[in-house]
Amino acid sequence: MQQTQQQIDELEMKLAFQELTVEELNQEVIKLNRLMATQQQQIQLLIGKLQAMEPSNMASAAEETPPPHY
Repeated sequence: MQQTQQQIDELEMKLAFQELTVEELNQEVIKLNRLMATQQQQIQLLIGKLQAMEPSNMASAAEETPPPHY
């Protein structure tokens, strides 16, 4: 009987530890999801800024004259 109670106690301790671990992991997942959402917004902002930039004054590769050795 005492051995059964000891096993039950051990299982309860393991369960409590696992519940704590699951909660900690859940909080980390929530943080990472928030971070990822923020980074996605920042990337979209950068894409928008890059697309809105005026083209540079440099000629494209198609417009460049070939070097004299060609």
